[in-house]
Amino acid sequence: MRKSSLRRACAALAAGTSLALALTACGGTTKNNSKSDDKAATSTAKADPDAALKKGLTVGFLPKQVNNPYFTSADKGGEKALTELGGKYKEVGPSSATDTSGQVSYVNTLTQQQVNAMAVSAQDPGALCTALKQAMSNGIKVVTYDSDTKPDCRNAFVSQASAEDLGRTEVQLLAQQIGYKGEIAILSAAQTATNQNVWIDFMKKELADPKYKNIKLVKIAYGNDDAQQSFQQTQGLLQQYPNLKGIISPTTVGIKAAAQYLSGSKYKGKVKLTGLGTPNDMRNYVKNGTVEGFELWDPAKLGDLAARTAVALASGQITGKEGETFKAGSTTYTIGKDGVITLGKPTVFTAKNIDQFNF
Repeated sequence: MRKSSLRRACAALAAGTSLALALTACGGTTKNNSKSDDKAATSTAKADPDAALKKGLTVGFLPKQVNNPYFTSADKGGEKALTELGGKYKEVGPSSATDTSGQVSYVNTLTQQQVNAMAVSAQDPGALCTALKQAMSNGIKVVTYDSDTKPDCRNAFVSQASAEDLGRTEVQLLAQQIGYKGEIAILSAAQTATNQNVWIDFMKKELADPKYKNIKLVKIAYGNDDAQQSFQQTQGLLQQYPNLKGIISPTTVGIKAAAQYLSGSKYKGKVKLTGLGTPNDMRNYVKNGTVEGFELWDPAKLGDLAARTAVALASGQITGKEGETFKAGSTTYTIGKDGVITLGKPTVFTAKNIDQFNF
């Protein structure tokens, strides 16, 4: 998700983007070629829920994009958790949210540096797989967070919230705001973004319910998690569909850019906007009447859980198999199908509660 968008958006969208990772681009290959499929490795491993958490483990965080406010917040949550657990934290990552080859290079860099585990927010579901499997063949535990890879390319995925909950609740929020009637559009991030596409699929399923029979999804636009592109896409949607009643933007960069456009246009208060955003990015737009309500999770908590999951994997408490449980902080989590661990329900932010949050 997003480059300059996030930087400026700064607080906002955590949803997706990157942490201030450390960064110089490094490419290369790992020392050992991956000879065995990762599935084989995980299938023979056994979890020991009573195993002590290891100290001194190094976990590398690789967000979609560094210097992205969302990922900065998430990764700081991971850093704090690792400090508490006696581990070491490092960041690497591309400056562009669409530099998939750069992400591959950073996976290889972390593998060469022999980290114990890595937490990755994938720009593409399949492009990182070869590099991640090489990392796992070298004994490195791989956790994805925020945006997943294919399941066999990592040990576990820390999901912000249930993908179904996120997709369906965004439709529910917008439907309430437009009175269950009218044309709507979706302003997404990159067309290949794993999380965006999963959420959009659930949005379509929710819209298939008869209660939305008077709502018509007219277009899905892509702003590539770039503030300027997202702003222009919002403008284009309203020019193309002058009767548009609402927009859902499931990306922090996109929703902020859309709010910026709407707040300075004749559509302010008339075209409803919801989606995923951060309180700090959206506060002014909620207070000035541009946005009634939007939702998100706490990215710092997402990074915290990604770090704790990585340590639990590297300590042998879990392997990523469905049904395994482990304690992260004061909460016990159960690993679901395909190694998915869900952070929790999304939070809806409105004028009544937005000042209670600062991220």
